[in-house]
Amino acid sequence: MNRAKLLASLRAGNQPWDVVVVGGGATGLGVALDAAARGLKTVLLEQNDFAKATSSRSTKIAHGGVRYLQQGDIPLVYEALHERGLMIRNAPHLVHPLTYVVPTFRWWELPFYGIGLKVYDALSGFTSLGRSRILSRAKALEHLPTIRQEINGGVLYMDGQFDDARLALTLALTMHDQGGVPLNYMPVTSLVKTDGRVSGVTARDAETGEEFTISARVVVNATGIFTDSIRHMDEPDARHLLSVSQGVHIVVDKSYLPGATAFMIPKTEDGRVLFGIPWHDRLVIGTTDIPRDEAELEPKPLEEEIEFLVHHANKYLTKPLARQDVLAIFAGLRPLVAAGDGRQTKKLSRNHRIIVSDAGLVTIAGGKWTTYRRMAEQTVDRVVKVGDLAAKPCPTKHLPLHGYLNVSVTKDIPETVYGTDWLPIKQLADANSELAQKIHPRLPYTLVEVVWSVREEQARTLDDVLARRTRSLLLDARAAMEAAPQVAALMAKELDKDEAWAQQQTEEFTALAKRYLP
Repeated sequence: MNRAKLLASLRAGNQPWDVVVVGGGATGLGVALDAAARGLKTVLLEQNDFAKATSSRSTKIAHGGVRYLQQGDIPLVYEALHERGLMIRNAPHLVHPLTYVVPTFRWWELPFYGIGLKVYDALSGFTSLGRSRILSRAKALEHLPTIRQEINGGVLYMDGQFDDARLALTLALTMHDQGGVPLNYMPVTSLVKTDGRVSGVTARDAETGEEFTISARVVVNATGIFTDSIRHMDEPDARHLLSVSQGVHIVVDKSYLPGATAFMIPKTEDGRVLFGIPWHDRLVIGTTDIPRDEAELEPKPLEEEIEFLVHHANKYLTKPLARQDVLAIFAGLRPLVAAGDGRQTKKLSRNHRIIVSDAGLVTIAGGKWTTYRRMAEQTVDRVVKVGDLAAKPCPTKHLPLHGYLNVSVTKDIPETVYGTDWLPIKQLADANSELAQKIHPRLPYTLVEVVWSVREEQARTLDDVLARRTRSLLLDARAAMEAAPQVAALMAKELDKDEAWAQQQTEEFTALAKRYLP
């Protein structure tokens, strides 16, 4: 996925494209992959890096949504549970089943949550990951040894877990495998119209300033929290479609919850579900739900959100957690389709909407990570009609994603987010032993992964490597800052940049990483 070669394909003048997708998060990448897999000539343009915003800041759960079941949104839960099964089947190197336990503290909670999760089981149908069951106090404590001792039992159920930024990148790689052109750092500056119809976009290479005019039969707006800004390029007076809410997570050492079981608190003091998720040998605790007025790439956690999460960690876990024990804090903004009735964001559905403007701009808004594939399928169905395009039927239900690990025939490959790319990465390290060194003693990544991300995964900045190609920034913000100079120097060598570039990257990343510190 070499960026220079992909840019050359834009300059080749082989236009119009069938589809231009604006937005490189989960939704846009899903749409672009679906379109390319149907044989449509597709280009994707992302203003920053793939999954820079919302799609790299989730709770890392592939799930139906227990909260949405509580709210009575059965169709959404049913759809998400079936999509969860497809995610695990098509990307087992990135998505896997995880055991969750709901600890109970009152006598009525065991039957209440037990019945609710039996409904959750039933909705999953043939994609079920295993039946839920009621646990005694002793069994619940075996799964959650550091949970508050006053529990009277628990309910065990199965759901999914995944690495969100890596899955987003894998969608870009799979799109490229299918003949598509995914490009990061290519902000769209305007829509092009011919006879009142959207017929393309203008875009700018953020690295060089080079301008591109890209013609397309259909343009898709899949920009998540920035959906309304693209819609206003088409219709300046269009009413706002989205409400934006902020969710914050804290990351702590695995000792706060040893083992491989997650916990879920169905209702906290603010009415939200609270999760504690084992992830990359850490524990992720979240999330909050605070309405925000503006969409931004780097939202800042509010003091009240951090205090809320630390307070609830101490409320439910026996090991005391102080602010300084937090390894990283990350915030993400959810694109929620506004209900127009003033409801709180935590009560808004995660359903999606597809809208076609009078000028033919196709907008996909809302939704959630777990349903990205279904959202993409429905969007491309609409794109085919709008553009009167000749396309194959949607193949993504049964499309293994890049790096797919067929465990039955690849037993020698360790569990890794790189899937079958693990072997050439290992060969690269074997050929240069220095690349086998860790980037930092407290992080699980090595220098070879830095080189691979630049050569094969379109990483352009230190943030790309330390936040999304590896998850260093989210696992330990201080360690990521300490690793930054060495990683920047290696990237500069790979990108043919000078020492000044490496120094600037280090300074910019350090300023960014401070936002992730407690």
